[in-house]
Amino acid sequence: MPSTTLMGAHGRVTRLAAQPAVHRAFGWLHLHELRMRQWQRELVAIPAPPFGEGPRAAWFTEHFRELELSDVSIDDVGNALGWLRAPKRGESAVLLSAHLDTVFPTGTPIEPVEEDLILRAPGAADNGAGLAALLALIAAIRHAGIETETNILFAANTGEEAEGNLRGMRYLFQRQDVRFVASLALEGAGTETVVTRGLGSRRFRVEMTGPGGHAWTDAGTANPIAALADAIATLGRQRLPARPRTVMNIGRIEGGTSLTSIPQSAWALVDLRSVDADELQRREVAIYRAVEDAVIAHNATNAGGRGGLRFRIDVVGDRPAGELPKHAPILQTVRAVDRHLRLRTEERIGSTDANIPIALGLNGLAMGAGGVAGGIHTTGEWYDSTGRELALRRVLLVLLDLSSAQFATTSSVAVED
Repeated sequence: MPSTTLMGAHGRVTRLAAQPAVHRAFGWLHLHELRMRQWQRELVAIPAPPFGEGPRAAWFTEHFRELELSDVSIDDVGNALGWLRAPKRGESAVLLSAHLDTVFPTGTPIEPVEEDLILRAPGAADNGAGLAALLALIAAIRHAGIETETNILFAANTGEEAEGNLRGMRYLFQRQDVRFVASLALEGAGTETVVTRGLGSRRFRVEMTGPGGHAWTDAGTANPIAALADAIATLGRQRLPARPRTVMNIGRIEGGTSLTSIPQSAWALVDLRSVDADELQRREVAIYRAVEDAVIAHNATNAGGRGGLRFRIDVVGDRPAGELPKHAPILQTVRAVDRHLRLRTEERIGSTDANIPIALGLNGLAMGAGGVAGGIHTTGEWYDSTGRELALRRVLLVLLDLSSAQFATTSSVAVED
């Protein structure tokens, strides 16, 4: 039997979907696919490498103003922001966001090519699809004249990918002038997917340094590359648990200056991921132990007499793990909307902007923005907008229910089971 909460959410969604204003918004989404594709093509053509999202954020503020959002601005970490109506300090709000950044470094050629409904370009789907959906939903709400009981903050945010370390979303949830009752992050393609589990990660730069020297005359001097290789080999032999699923990857290693030189330094990048925060902590301890043991062992056999090795481990990324409880109000809303639209709710785990609200125990998740995609995080990335309208109807109904007074009352109860 459906839970009482789900039945309540289903009733709200059914009443919401019958409102004339909502039908006007659906009508806008149905008639303006060409405009969405134009927005997507234009924004994707603006490079947004890690920590280089500024030009794309500026483009968004222009469009936020065209769509008559209030208090449009770019905040201290580069998030482009706009409110449904002028905000009041300390008020409750719903956050609808899509990340600006891509994984592609500065200088990556970006020349969008459109073939029928398919857009080909780096970042066409991740997160071109989410960003285009953000504008489309604003336009549909404004066209329909929808007034929500809870204010909505629309954000094209920075720092979702890799080195960005979720800095845009972290900053928003540290704000003292607003309390978010719910948060939706638009992430790539997909119509039935919803990310309800945040994949946690810790990322490290491990560096070893020593005096270095000539390969012949200073033979026996402790070698940073050799010690780092031993530490990596130790980590590679460790068995990681299948449950909770935990993975480790050595993504890059570098060091030395020439074939005939004992290197003065070597470093590696280590990516550690798990669905369990405690397991992340245990594996972090294992990394420190492997590195320290390797340094001690190589210093013990140092015959060069020119000083030993030292090591340094810096955290270069930290994403909290978390899981949305199965009875969380926001998840009940999604299930009710999917039931109304005859969709199947596909809950997934992911490393997205939703990690922040989920880890904080708040009503937050990430949703697909419709269509299908392939080649994600490669220069051959593509996006097909077929079926986008249904996904946007889904997001709109979820957003409007989250912005209702009834949901605000429901969400005042703790999200945690």
